[in-house]
Amino acid sequence: MNRRQTRRQFLGASVSAGLVGIAGCAAPTGDRRQRSGSAEGNGNPASTTPDTTERMAQANVEPVDVRGALYVPARAWNTFQMWHGYDEKVIERDLGYAEQININAIRTWVSYEQWLENPEKLERSIDHFLTAADDRGIEVLFGLFESVGKEPTEKNLHDTDPLTAPPVQSPSSPVIQNPDKWDEPREFVRWFMDRWKDDDRLLAIEAMNEPGWLPKIKQFSKGMFETLAENRGSVPLTVGSTSLANNADYVDWGADVLQFHYNFPSNRDIYHDLLPDAKRLGEDLDMPVYLTEWQRIANYGWGSNETVEEWQPDYASIAPVIHQHGVGNFFWSLMVKPAYVRYMRKRGIINGLFHEDGAVWNEADAKAIKAMSGDPVVDLEQRREWPEWATKVKRHAFGSQ
Repeated sequence: MNRRQTRRQFLGASVSAGLVGIAGCAAPTGDRRQRSGSAEGNGNPASTTPDTTERMAQANVEPVDVRGALYVPARAWNTFQMWHGYDEKVIERDLGYAEQININAIRTWVSYEQWLENPEKLERSIDHFLTAADDRGIEVLFGLFESVGKEPTEKNLHDTDPLTAPPVQSPSSPVIQNPDKWDEPREFVRWFMDRWKDDDRLLAIEAMNEPGWLPKIKQFSKGMFETLAENRGSVPLTVGSTSLANNADYVDWGADVLQFHYNFPSNRDIYHDLLPDAKRLGEDLDMPVYLTEWQRIANYGWGSNETVEEWQPDYASIAPVIHQHGVGNFFWSLMVKPAYVRYMRKRGIINGLFHEDGAVWNEADAKAIKAMSGDPVVDLEQRREWPEWATKVKRHAFGSQ
């Protein structure tokens, strides 16, 4: 979609949908809203709501059009490592797992730092990734820059210690904060667009993940989006948004697809409120709206460093609600691995669906996610065990138990 939306259109549609002021990466404003007649915030739906996998199948709810997963290989701790150590066999194996549960979209990020180091290798790897995904009926949403993580120093980029390896911000803060240093990132954007702006294997191109309300990062993201737009092709453009509210800016920039993130609602009712509003917003603006990060119902007590009881994957806790409302979505993450962000990792949180050998952490999760395609049947081994290579994180969080 090439039609530019305006802030006024967005805000008008948001008021109509009841979305003004709603945020949402982890625990957004509006977190405590309850629907009339629904269960209190214990994670149990109202008895009349068809939001279990079984009820969804019985209700013959329509398949969700975009059924996606976030993807970084299990043993890559940041996206630089994904592309620096790109392994075609691992990519093909993992995308094959996605195909088994009828995933038809993947969201991941290209690495600006790998481009600086070896653009020819990165180009070959991107083309292989797109071909491998296309062979399995999967479209790709590629992000170009990342606001989340530590500075992209050599140490941080290459650290593989399960306790200390961080996600990395891309590019570095000195580049983000100084427009005089944006020439190289802009060249990276043009390089990418020259090759893939009209590639129908792509679902969308994302300027940056979660620039949010931080002025310098937001300014950088806007600058990179302008370069995307100047080199626009047929592939839709977007921004990884912490919330629907942030999109008031992104529609002004010329975004074709709206995103929002809500990883950890404290109960199902929040999704029952939010998802219909998000759908209505998309209908009013005539553009796709995707929930591009979600995980499970949880209440982690943000700000605490203590371990948590809800530390393991539980996509089945909310997948049926997403299915019921028919919202295009991407769960975090396809592969079982300790949490991406170190703060959550050290609290013992692990996420993901597939182990590297193709077993799943939780068969109920695989069933609930596959059910979004209209087919809830799976035949997969279940193994609720930390991967051996990640047990250092488990020991740190829980001791020797």
